[in-house]
Amino acid sequence: MKTSSAARIAAERGAGYWGDDTLHSLLAGLAAEHGGRAAVVDPPNSDALGAGPPRRLTFADLDRESNALARALTARGLRRGDALLVQLPNTHALVLLYAAASKLGAILSPLAVQYGRHEIAGFAGTLEPRAFISQRALGERPLLDEGAAALTGVPAWAVDELLAEAADCEDGPADWGGDADDILTVCWTSGTTGTPKGVPRSHNMWLVQGRTTQTAGGYRPGEVLLAPFPFVNMAALGGFLFPMALLGCTVVLHHPLDPALYLAQLQDEGVNFTIAPPALLNRLAQQPALWEQFDFSALRAIGSGSVPLSPAMIETFEGRYGKPVLNFYGSNEGIALFATPDSAPAPEQRAKLFPRLGVAGMPFGGYGAEVLSTRVVDPTTGAAIDAPGQPGELCIAGPGVFDGYLGHDNRGLFSDDGFFRTGDLVEISGDPPHYYRIVGRCKDIINRGGMKLSPSELDTLLEGHPDLAEAAVCAYADPDLGERVCACLVLAEGAGAPSVEALGGWLEERGLARFKRPERIELFDTLPRNPLGKVVRNELAAAVAARGGPA
Repeated sequence: MKTSSAARIAAERGAGYWGDDTLHSLLAGLAAEHGGRAAVVDPPNSDALGAGPPRRLTFADLDRESNALARALTARGLRRGDALLVQLPNTHALVLLYAAASKLGAILSPLAVQYGRHEIAGFAGTLEPRAFISQRALGERPLLDEGAAALTGVPAWAVDELLAEAADCEDGPADWGGDADDILTVCWTSGTTGTPKGVPRSHNMWLVQGRTTQTAGGYRPGEVLLAPFPFVNMAALGGFLFPMALLGCTVVLHHPLDPALYLAQLQDEGVNFTIAPPALLNRLAQQPALWEQFDFSALRAIGSGSVPLSPAMIETFEGRYGKPVLNFYGSNEGIALFATPDSAPAPEQRAKLFPRLGVAGMPFGGYGAEVLSTRVVDPTTGAAIDAPGQPGELCIAGPGVFDGYLGHDNRGLFSDDGFFRTGDLVEISGDPPHYYRIVGRCKDIINRGGMKLSPSELDTLLEGHPDLAEAAVCAYADPDLGERVCACLVLAEGAGAPSVEALGGWLEERGLARFKRPERIELFDTLPRNPLGKVVRNELAAAVAARGGPA
């Protein structure tokens, strides 16, 4: 089953960006050439996750066992083009399923384990899967039964039973797979502004993303990579699974994020590269003793992203620890922006700016600049924005960009010349203006009496307040100005709630314009977040509205 038109396939192949390699063909090549090298390493807590004792699979193991699993799936009636809805933690079983689906020409749609029956039912309605695959339990949660209860007419298959059946299957090549232009995955958007949407991606699209990440991160053949993020989206698949297939890297799995275990894995597995959430890196920068109790001599560099980084954190990692920090900004649809020590040398730059890739006159080269074109337009009119400091919508095009959401008409999603309208708000920035600064989401923008402001800008500032454990802002309705700003706060342990005036003064001291200051404070025990950890702002606004008038 293909997502791209024949015209697009011909154009991308003619340009040399797409070819005939698939996930399974690359893995088979690695099994033949480096069969004894470790491919996948389970998290040490695999048993506690309900996935059985931890295993270490070589590339030969991965090829052989995914062959057998493909045969077991075939015996259950799975065919080329069928879709599998899969909900598993980060363990070797999930990687085996990716490889087996590739060999069958099937589509794998991975779900974060945090999703429940409501979300699963919605995904299944869009995807129309042949089966749902999960493990029987995740801790105290009956994961398989929960998924089964959400589905009508879709069989629920226990992964342990599939693996047991696979063990009894005759060994031999599984060569039923589709081609490199077939859909391999349907991942789901984060759903911070609405219902998550399915993003179909082919092998060729994924390989472009894998090459982009490996070149930006300086990955080397055979390196050891530690993957702490769920194998459900761009960060994990483009950052780890496909570089593994392209370079024969070892992928060490981690789940769920546990700082102590994560640091131990970095040391014990001799990890060369990893990605970590900003909050963890900030903690490590602020607590040198925590970092220095481990031996991280093998670690070459570390990546982070999703929110603006702290320049002080970058300075500590590079100056004190000797570890370069890379800033990543990506999406399932195909955004792939990277700020590296080469493209953004100063920590102040790299913390919040990304190179304007694929724009004429910019000094950035390399594979990422070759395969991604970007521009900024007015979100309403579509007019091009070339001047610094003016927020606009980021638009992208290139061989790694998807074709459109599954089950949507996708009207207005692409420009006439094929640029995807990301919905991300950026502004041209830097001196000289060779960079983008991420401002927020177009739909998130708060319009206060005609003055527009970005919630994410305030989020970032508020997260630096010493009395706050979490913070995010949202709009609330106002009869005069249309919208005003509410600060939604989770207090640090033992801290008291700031007044609106005190919080505004604190923000003003940090250079924030007065019109952007919150005019209301609401306290929460925790902020609503999606399974990938992003604040769900529409839920936050609904909770604020339900509480009535301003505090």
